[in-house]
Amino acid sequence: MRIPVFSVSSLINQDLKQLTGRFFKELEDECSVTLELQDPAGVGMAEPCVIYIASGGSEIQFAGLMERIQAGRIYLLTSGYSNSLAASMEILSYIRQHGKEGEIIHGSPKICGQKLQAIMAAAGAKRRICKMKLAMVGEPSDWLIASRSDEAVLMERFGIQVVSISLDELVAEYEKHDYREDSWTKRLKTMEFDGRELTKALELYGALDRLVERYGLAGLTVRCFDLLERVKTTGCLGLAILNARGIYGGCEGDLPSLVSMVILGEVSGQPVFMCNPSRIDLEQEEMVFAHCTLPLNMPCAMELKTHFESDIGVAIAGQIPMEEMTVFKISGDLREHYADRGRILENMQDPTLCRTQIKVKLPSYEYFLECPISNHHVICLGDHRQALEYLLDD
Repeated sequence: MRIPVFSVSSLINQDLKQLTGRFFKELEDECSVTLELQDPAGVGMAEPCVIYIASGGSEIQFAGLMERIQAGRIYLLTSGYSNSLAASMEILSYIRQHGKEGEIIHGSPKICGQKLQAIMAAAGAKRRICKMKLAMVGEPSDWLIASRSDEAVLMERFGIQVVSISLDELVAEYEKHDYREDSWTKRLKTMEFDGRELTKALELYGALDRLVERYGLAGLTVRCFDLLERVKTTGCLGLAILNARGIYGGCEGDLPSLVSMVILGEVSGQPVFMCNPSRIDLEQEEMVFAHCTLPLNMPCAMELKTHFESDIGVAIAGQIPMEEMTVFKISGDLREHYADRGRILENMQDPTLCRTQIKVKLPSYEYFLECPISNHHVICLGDHRQALEYLLDD
């Protein structure tokens, strides 16, 4: 990963150049992070703004730069050489005295590299999210009494635009009984399942796909249970394909969960599983999460089954790799969020739960019993907590 940085120093000599080169090389070797020094003239527009404090005595040089910096948060990278840390502490105090936010990036090359990667992931996610348009297809499901989003806050904080599409419009598209073939539809048609039911589910995918194209959507959430009566199939398969294509698809008209999917997906670059917390083993600190849809590019193996609650349509029973994972949720007003790391222990096949089921080691289970942010949560592989915090604290 290439990271643009600015540098300040009171010293210009061969020893300092060698120490700087050593530090940059350690970051590259440890974390594949390549620091690229930038012309100070560009510091005003830098986002994120990472400044390498090369030595002590550079405080006055930084003060001359700061009035041009427009970034909301300033990251001070230190090497531990030439009084770099001491100067950074003085500079950070100066930053805060002037009403801005900052942080010192200090530690081993591994720690510094990981923080820089998280900073860049958060900044990239922020740029992409601010251009997004999401849709509510139908109203939220009746049981989502606490799962509502403040659309004005979404626009103000993230630049996310939300449009409303009627369920009638989706049904009208479904009644065209058409979908475009892609690699996912071709693969699904080779799998063992009732052909008529698979065709209906793919035609609903086609309807969702046309709405995405018509409105220029980055994601949508559907009042999907109403489809059981109206078109006698489910949205599980269509949402699974859209998610695999990088179009965020959520269930039950749950807009806060769709926004959570967007944030986690853009920060991590990974497919995101929207799911129900279904069971907690307090003694073992283990939880079960389950749902009937997930991105088709997330499981290492899968089979097609019917939708759990209705026993119709097409759902996905996926086997997710047993790796480290992040679970995340943000509230509809964006004031609260939860993010933690766990590990997937087992892919389950419990007939009393939705079709994709994972058992997770997650010590922070108390949150789910004492102060959960509604029902649905979202999960992806890898530990992305730090990048989430950088994005949400900005």
